[in-house]
Amino acid sequence: MSFLDRIIECNNADLTRFRPFRIGVEQAGWVYTEFVPVLRRFPEVFLVGDNDASLVPSLDTPDKRSAAVGAVLRKLAAEGQVKGWRDEIYPVHPVGGGPVLMAMERAAVPHFGVRAHGVHMNGFVRRGDGIHMWVARRAKDKPTYPGMLDNMVAGGQPVGITYKENLIKECQEEAGIPRALAERAIPVGAISYAYEGKTEGGLKPDIQFCYDLELPQDFTPQNTDGEIAEFMLWPILKVAQIVRDTREFKFNCNLCIIDFLLRHGLIEAEHPDYQAICQGLRR
Repeated sequence: MSFLDRIIECNNADLTRFRPFRIGVEQAGWVYTEFVPVLRRFPEVFLVGDNDASLVPSLDTPDKRSAAVGAVLRKLAAEGQVKGWRDEIYPVHPVGGGPVLMAMERAAVPHFGVRAHGVHMNGFVRRGDGIHMWVARRAKDKPTYPGMLDNMVAGGQPVGITYKENLIKECQEEAGIPRALAERAIPVGAISYAYEGKTEGGLKPDIQFCYDLELPQDFTPQNTDGEIAEFMLWPILKVAQIVRDTREFKFNCNLCIIDFLLRHGLIEAEHPDYQAICQGLRR
Protein backbone atom coordinates (compact mmCIF):
# COMPACT_ATOMS: atom_id res chain seq x y z
CA MET A 1 0.00 0.00 0.00
CA SER A 2 1.00 3.63 -0.38
CA PHE A 3 -0.10 7.23 0.15
CA LEU A 4 -1.06 7.29 -3.52
CA ASP A 5 -3.38 4.32 -2.94
CA ARG A 6 -5.32 6.35 -0.38
CA ILE A 7 -5.76 9.16 -2.94
CA ILE A 8 -6.84 6.76 -5.67
CA GLU A 9 -9.41 5.21 -3.32
CA CYS A 10 -10.96 8.65 -2.81
CA ASN A 11 -11.22 9.17 -6.57
CA ASN A 12 -12.99 5.97 -7.56
CA ALA A 13 -15.98 7.60 -9.28
CA ASP A 14 -17.01 6.34 -12.70
CA LEU A 15 -19.03 9.22 -14.16
CA THR A 16 -20.39 7.00 -16.94
CA ARG A 17 -22.67 5.62 -14.21
CA PHE A 18 -24.18 9.08 -13.61
CA ARG A 19 -25.99 11.75 -15.56
CA PRO A 20 -25.87 15.53 -15.01
CA PHE A 21 -28.28 17.12 -12.53
CA ARG A 22 -29.18 20.66 -13.59
CA ILE A 23 -30.88 23.60 -11.95
CA GLY A 24 -31.81 26.10 -14.65
CA VAL A 25 -28.82 26.48 -16.96
CA GLU A 26 -26.36 25.38 -14.27
CA GLN A 27 -25.10 21.88 -13.61
CA ALA A 28 -25.41 21.32 -9.87
CA GLY A 29 -24.36 17.68 -9.60
CA TRP A 30 -24.60 14.13 -10.91
CA VAL A 31 -27.49 11.69 -10.47
CA TYR A 32 -26.79 7.97 -10.22
CA THR A 33 -28.50 6.23 -13.15
CA GLU A 34 -30.26 3.81 -10.80
CA PHE A 35 -31.80 6.77 -8.92
CA VAL A 36 -33.40 8.20 -12.06
CA PRO A 37 -36.59 6.05 -11.89
CA VAL A 38 -37.19 7.44 -8.40
CA LEU A 39 -37.11 11.00 -9.72
CA ARG A 40 -39.57 10.13 -12.51
CA ARG A 41 -42.21 9.60 -9.83
CA PHE A 42 -42.24 13.34 -9.11
CA PRO A 43 -42.83 15.11 -12.47
CA GLU A 44 -44.08 18.20 -10.67
CA VAL A 45 -40.52 18.70 -9.37
CA PHE A 46 -38.11 16.87 -11.71
CA LEU A 47 -37.68 16.73 -15.47
CA VAL A 48 -35.90 13.55 -16.50
CA GLY A 49 -34.55 13.46 -20.05
CA ASP A 50 -32.59 10.86 -21.94
CA ASN A 51 -29.25 12.21 -20.74
CA ASP A 52 -29.87 14.41 -17.70
CA ALA A 53 -32.23 15.34 -14.88
CA SER A 54 -33.27 18.82 -13.84
CA LEU A 55 -35.78 20.80 -11.82
CA VAL A 56 -38.94 22.05 -13.53
CA PRO A 57 -38.56 25.67 -14.75
CA SER A 58 -41.34 26.94 -12.48
CA LEU A 59 -39.03 26.34 -9.50
CA ASP A 60 -37.21 29.55 -10.29
CA THR A 61 -35.97 30.70 -6.88
CA PRO A 62 -33.77 29.05 -4.25
CA ASP A 63 -36.63 29.01 -1.73
CA LYS A 64 -39.09 27.38 -4.15
CA ARG A 65 -36.53 24.73 -5.10
CA SER A 66 -35.59 23.99 -1.51
CA ALA A 67 -39.22 23.58 -0.44
CA ALA A 68 -40.26 21.40 -3.38
CA VAL A 69 -37.21 19.13 -3.29
CA GLY A 70 -37.33 18.98 0.49
CA ALA A 71 -40.89 17.65 0.40
CA VAL A 72 -39.85 14.92 -2.04
CA LEU A 73 -36.84 13.98 0.05
CA ARG A 74 -38.95 13.56 3.17
CA LYS A 75 -41.22 11.14 1.30
CA LEU A 76 -38.17 9.21 0.08
CA ALA A 77 -36.72 9.14 3.59
CA ALA A 78 -39.98 7.68 4.90
CA GLU A 79 -39.70 4.96 2.22
CA GLY A 80 -36.08 4.22 3.09
CA GLN A 81 -34.77 5.54 -0.23
CA VAL A 82 -32.83 8.30 1.57
CA LYS A 83 -31.19 7.00 4.71
CA GLY A 84 -29.54 8.63 7.70
CA TRP A 85 -31.64 11.81 7.82
CA ARG A 86 -29.76 14.40 9.89
CA ASP A 87 -31.81 17.61 9.74
CA GLU A 88 -28.68 19.38 8.48
CA ILE A 89 -29.13 21.62 5.47
CA TYR A 90 -26.33 22.00 2.93
CA PRO A 91 -26.06 24.69 0.25
CA VAL A 92 -26.18 23.64 -3.41
CA HIS A 93 -23.86 25.58 -5.73
CA PRO A 94 -23.13 25.17 -9.44
CA VAL A 95 -20.44 22.55 -10.11
CA GLY A 96 -17.96 25.26 -11.08
CA GLY A 97 -18.85 27.51 -8.14
CA GLY A 98 -21.23 30.44 -7.89
CA PRO A 99 -24.27 31.64 -5.92
CA VAL A 100 -26.37 29.20 -3.91
CA LEU A 101 -29.05 27.64 -6.11
CA MET A 102 -31.00 25.95 -3.31
CA ALA A 103 -30.50 24.06 -0.04
CA MET A 104 -30.76 20.31 0.54
CA GLU A 105 -30.82 17.82 3.42
CA ARG A 106 -27.32 16.48 4.02
CA ALA A 107 -28.32 12.82 3.76
CA ALA A 108 -29.62 13.38 0.21
CA VAL A 109 -26.66 15.32 -1.15
CA PRO A 110 -24.77 12.25 -2.47
CA HIS A 111 -27.90 11.05 -4.32
CA PHE A 112 -27.66 14.19 -6.46
CA GLY A 113 -23.86 14.26 -6.65
CA VAL A 114 -23.87 17.76 -5.19
CA ARG A 115 -20.47 19.07 -4.13
CA ALA A 116 -20.46 19.27 -0.33
CA HIS A 117 -17.91 21.33 1.56
CA GLY A 118 -16.40 20.47 4.91
CA VAL A 119 -13.80 21.64 7.42
CA HIS A 120 -11.06 19.27 8.61
CA MET A 121 -8.46 20.16 11.21
CA ASN A 122 -5.20 18.50 12.15
CA GLY A 123 -4.44 19.21 15.80
CA PHE A 124 -0.81 18.65 16.70
CA VAL A 125 1.78 19.15 19.41
CA ARG A 126 5.51 19.79 19.09
CA ARG A 127 7.68 17.82 21.49
CA GLY A 128 11.39 17.31 21.86
CA ASP A 129 11.18 14.20 19.68
CA GLY A 130 9.11 15.87 16.94
CA ILE A 131 5.50 16.42 15.94
CA HIS A 132 2.72 14.40 17.54
CA MET A 133 -0.81 14.44 16.09
CA TRP A 134 -4.13 14.09 17.87
CA VAL A 135 -6.23 11.35 16.23
CA ALA A 136 -9.90 10.72 16.94
CA ARG A 137 -11.76 7.41 16.87
CA ARG A 138 -15.36 7.66 15.74
CA ALA A 139 -18.05 6.32 18.07
CA LYS A 140 -19.21 2.80 17.34
CA ASP A 141 -22.81 3.98 17.03
CA LYS A 142 -22.05 6.58 14.34
CA PRO A 143 -24.32 5.95 11.32
CA THR A 144 -21.35 6.26 8.94
CA TYR A 145 -17.87 4.76 9.32
CA PRO A 146 -18.35 3.71 12.97
CA GLY A 147 -15.19 3.01 14.95
CA MET A 148 -12.83 4.29 12.28
CA LEU A 149 -10.01 6.77 12.86
CA ASP A 150 -10.66 10.41 12.03
CA ASN A 151 -9.06 13.82 12.05
CA MET A 152 -9.09 15.56 15.43
CA VAL A 153 -11.95 17.82 14.29
CA ALA A 154 -14.04 17.61 11.12
CA GLY A 155 -17.54 18.49 10.01
CA GLY A 156 -19.70 19.27 7.02
CA GLN A 157 -20.41 22.87 6.05
CA PRO A 158 -24.07 23.87 6.61
CA VAL A 159 -25.84 26.95 5.30
CA GLY A 160 -25.67 30.28 7.10
CA ILE A 161 -22.26 30.02 8.76
CA THR A 162 -18.68 30.79 7.71
CA TYR A 163 -16.04 28.09 7.44
CA LYS A 164 -14.09 29.47 10.38
CA GLU A 165 -17.17 29.74 12.60
CA ASN A 166 -18.12 26.19 11.64
CA LEU A 167 -14.65 25.00 12.59
CA ILE A 168 -14.82 26.78 15.95
CA LYS A 169 -18.23 25.18 16.60
CA GLU A 170 -16.93 21.72 15.67
CA CYS A 171 -13.83 22.23 17.84
CA GLN A 172 -16.03 22.77 20.88
CA GLU A 173 -18.48 19.95 20.10
CA GLU A 174 -16.01 17.29 19.05
CA ALA A 175 -12.91 18.03 21.11
CA GLY A 176 -13.82 20.51 23.86
CA ILE A 177 -11.45 23.10 22.40
CA PRO A 178 -12.37 26.53 23.79
CA ARG A 179 -13.08 29.31 21.33
CA ALA A 180 -9.97 31.32 22.22
CA LEU A 181 -7.79 28.35 21.34
CA ALA A 182 -9.80 27.27 18.28
CA GLU A 183 -9.47 30.76 16.81
CA ARG A 184 -5.73 30.09 16.43
CA ALA A 185 -6.41 27.44 13.77
CA ILE A 186 -4.71 28.37 10.52
CA PRO A 187 -6.38 27.80 7.13
CA VAL A 188 -3.86 25.91 4.99
CA GLY A 189 -5.73 25.21 1.76
CA ALA A 190 -8.34 22.91 0.25
CA ILE A 191 -8.33 19.40 -1.15
CA SER A 192 -10.92 17.78 -3.42
CA TYR A 193 -11.92 14.36 -4.64
CA ALA A 194 -14.73 12.46 -6.41
CA TYR A 195 -15.79 9.41 -4.41
CA GLU A 196 -18.48 6.94 -5.37
CA GLY A 197 -19.71 5.97 -1.95
CA LYS A 198 -20.47 2.43 -0.89
CA THR A 199 -21.73 3.40 2.57
CA GLU A 200 -23.69 6.55 1.79
CA GLY A 201 -24.46 5.80 -1.86
CA GLY A 202 -24.27 8.17 -4.79
CA LEU A 203 -21.41 10.53 -5.62
CA LYS A 204 -19.33 12.72 -3.34
CA PRO A 205 -17.37 15.27 -5.43
CA ASP A 206 -16.40 17.12 -2.28
CA ILE A 207 -14.02 19.82 -1.07
CA GLN A 208 -12.34 19.85 2.34
CA PHE A 209 -11.07 23.14 3.72
CA CYS A 210 -8.06 22.18 5.83
CA TYR A 211 -6.78 23.80 9.02
CA ASP A 212 -3.81 23.26 11.31
CA LEU A 213 -3.93 23.97 15.04
CA GLU A 214 -0.81 23.69 17.16
CA LEU A 215 -1.96 22.83 20.67
CA PRO A 216 -0.31 23.25 24.06
CA GLN A 217 1.40 20.13 25.36
CA ASP A 218 -0.85 20.07 28.43
CA PHE A 219 -4.14 20.20 26.45
CA THR A 220 -6.23 17.01 26.30
CA PRO A 221 -9.32 16.96 24.03
CA GLN A 222 -12.70 15.92 25.42
CA ASN A 223 -15.63 15.00 23.19
CA THR A 224 -18.94 16.66 24.09
CA ASP A 225 -21.40 15.46 21.44
CA GLY A 226 -20.99 11.68 21.69
CA GLU A 227 -19.60 11.31 18.16
CA ILE A 228 -16.01 10.50 19.22
CA ALA A 229 -15.12 7.47 21.35
CA GLU A 230 -11.54 8.47 22.20
CA PHE A 231 -8.57 10.63 21.27
CA MET A 232 -4.98 9.43 20.89
CA LEU A 233 -1.82 11.51 20.66
CA TRP A 234 0.56 9.66 18.35
CA PRO A 235 3.99 10.45 16.86
CA ILE A 236 3.47 11.77 13.36
CA LEU A 237 5.48 8.93 11.84
CA LYS A 238 3.06 6.43 13.40
CA VAL A 239 0.13 8.36 11.93
CA ALA A 240 1.87 8.42 8.54
CA GLN A 241 2.46 4.67 8.67
CA ILE A 242 -1.20 3.95 9.47
CA VAL A 243 -2.35 6.18 6.60
CA ARG A 244 0.13 4.65 4.17
CA ASP A 245 -0.29 0.97 5.08
CA THR A 246 -3.89 0.54 6.29
CA ARG A 247 -7.48 1.63 5.78
CA GLU A 248 -8.07 2.41 9.45
CA PHE A 249 -8.89 6.09 8.81
CA LYS A 250 -12.19 7.22 7.30
CA PHE A 251 -11.38 7.49 3.61
CA ASN A 252 -11.27 11.28 3.18
CA CYS A 253 -9.41 11.93 6.45
CA ASN A 254 -6.37 10.32 4.85
CA LEU A 255 -6.19 13.19 2.36
CA CYS A 256 -6.10 15.85 5.07
CA ILE A 257 -3.25 14.03 6.81
CA ILE A 258 -1.30 13.46 3.59
CA ASP A 259 -1.59 17.19 2.90
CA PHE A 260 -0.18 17.85 6.40
CA LEU A 261 2.72 15.47 5.76
CA LEU A 262 3.57 17.28 2.52
CA ARG A 263 3.45 20.74 4.04
CA HIS A 264 5.59 19.75 7.03
CA GLY A 265 8.25 18.11 4.89
CA LEU A 266 7.43 14.56 5.99
CA ILE A 267 6.87 13.46 2.41
CA GLU A 268 9.84 14.86 0.51
CA ALA A 269 10.29 15.69 -3.16
CA GLU A 270 12.47 12.60 -3.59
CA HIS A 271 9.50 10.33 -2.84
CA PRO A 272 8.77 8.37 -6.05
CA ASP A 273 5.07 9.36 -5.97
CA TYR A 274 5.64 12.95 -4.86
CA GLN A 275 4.24 14.71 -7.96
CA ALA A 276 1.30 12.32 -8.27
CA ILE A 277 0.48 12.80 -4.58
CA CYS A 278 0.57 16.60 -4.86
CA GLN A 279 -1.62 16.63 -7.96
CA GLY A 280 -3.95 13.94 -6.64
CA LEU A 281 -5.08 15.97 -3.65
CA ARG A 282 -6.82 18.49 -5.89
CA ARG A 283 -9.09 17.00 -8.54
